[in-house]
Amino acid sequence: MIAPNRQGEVWVFAEQEDGSLHDVVLELCGKARQLADVLKVPVGAVLPGHQIRPLASKLIAHGADRVYVVEDSRLAHFQTIPYARVLCTLIEKYRPQIVLYGATPLGRDLAPRVASAIQAGMTADCTDLQISDVTDPKTKEVHRNLLLQIRPAFGGNIIATIVNYDRWPQMATVREGVMPLLPPNPSRNGEIIDEKVEIDESLLALRLIERHIEPRKVNLKGARVIVAGGGGVGSKEDFRLIHELAGAIGGAVGASRAAVDSGFIGKEHQIGQTGTTVRPALYIAAGISGAVQHRAGMEESAKIIAINIDPNAPIFSIAHYGIVGDLKKVIPMMIKALRERRR
Repeated sequence: MIAPNRQGEVWVFAEQEDGSLHDVVLELCGKARQLADVLKVPVGAVLPGHQIRPLASKLIAHGADRVYVVEDSRLAHFQTIPYARVLCTLIEKYRPQIVLYGATPLGRDLAPRVASAIQAGMTADCTDLQISDVTDPKTKEVHRNLLLQIRPAFGGNIIATIVNYDRWPQMATVREGVMPLLPPNPSRNGEIIDEKVEIDESLLALRLIERHIEPRKVNLKGARVIVAGGGGVGSKEDFRLIHELAGAIGGAVGASRAAVDSGFIGKEHQIGQTGTTVRPALYIAAGISGAVQHRAGMEESAKIIAINIDPNAPIFSIAHYGIVGDLKKVIPMMIKALRERRR
């Protein structure tokens, strides 16, 4: 266990693959910058891999003050145990007070391994991070400047705020798209620190035989307009209306978990707490009731239009415009109007 270090840095694990940083890393750099400014400490990024040193400048431009680069050919492809050794070694050496990871498949694998090894707490899938003083309700002791790790709990029915005052560093994973991507500042100056970590051959328990990379079929996160259908669409056949409206308006097709679970569309289109978090300029929700799990993934859209036959559907509580009606009648009317405008 590592003792709390109030002067410790705020760190981001800089996940990369084939020399490209994951988008969530740059989002977390911006959030780490905000947290570190409150704490008046530097931001650090840990960048393990092979031939990845050029990525350090991008991390600095997005808010990092120091980038700890661990170059090793054996780190070219992610393996949990050697990557965990890198993180644990550097955490023990520099004693950061906060370490943030993207809640990607890789991050969800690595973060709990590191937390277990150094006996620290870790909160998964946070939707917000803040710094605040916390008073222990039992002892009345005030803990200064703790990381508030905020996430949905009990199936999204409540929002839990989790704090860790003694098992440091404070660690959390954050899903892609939850934190806004702040613009880079190419003129920022930072320090690149080359680190060497002893990686014993016994840690390399796996050997990569073959890689297969599945291309992304839909880019919901980058879409400016999304038309999403829910369980209320009714069937896979009727879901064609969602595709037609998206085609007419030039948008991407999304879905709620109910639609995905019903087999109307593939999981890569799922939006919400267990899917993709999006912030499009326009979000059209058709046949989506608006459960809190779905709202968590789209409620920060600039404009939301809801179409639902139930006037009391929760989706209307966050919609800027609401249409109460049968989507099978409303959507064809919208498509017709859009096509007529283009004539």
